[in-house]
Amino acid sequence: MLIEITTETIKLSQLLKKMRLIETGGRAKFFLEEHEVIVNGEKTTSRNKTIRTNDVLWIDDEVYKIINKTANV
Repeated sequence: MLIEITTETIKLSQLLKKMRLIETGGRAKFFLEEHEVIVNGEKTTSRNKTIRTNDVLWIDDEVYKIINKTANV
């Protein structure tokens, strides 16, 4: 699944909110404790992890590719 962002980078907590997996940034800590999140092949537990355009995320066996909306217009 493709996830569009409008900047080159986004914090993982902001991305989880954008994806509607959490309601607030504060919930990211609990989400990461309960779910496996892998960024470009490396497991992360940091809600402040910087996600970049073209990164690939696995969240509970679902694959997401981050694309820059402005670059793909």
